[in-house]
Amino acid sequence: MLSSTLLDDWGLAPFTAAQRRDMLELLDDRYGKRSTLVTSQMPVDKWHALIGDPTLGDAILDRLVHNAYRIELKGESMRRRATKLTATETSD
Repeated sequence: MLSSTLLDDWGLAPFTAAQRRDMLELLDDRYGKRSTLVTSQMPVDKWHALIGDPTLGDAILDRLVHNAYRIELKGESMRRRATKLTATETSD
């Protein structure tokens, strides 16, 4: 059975050398075989700098972005919206 992997909140902190190597290994193993979903608040054009090493950054992003479907959401955060609804309901 093939499974998907979710990388949630991609880019909260710069990668360490070990994280770069692990990410490349993970994505290399999955490339062309399994899906990888990424969620991030970091704009895609900032990902290369976040990874840190130019060579590994190219390799990681090539495997991640090639043949990818990109969905860019706009609007208010669902967490923020839920907080507003909860505050309104409790004040009634």
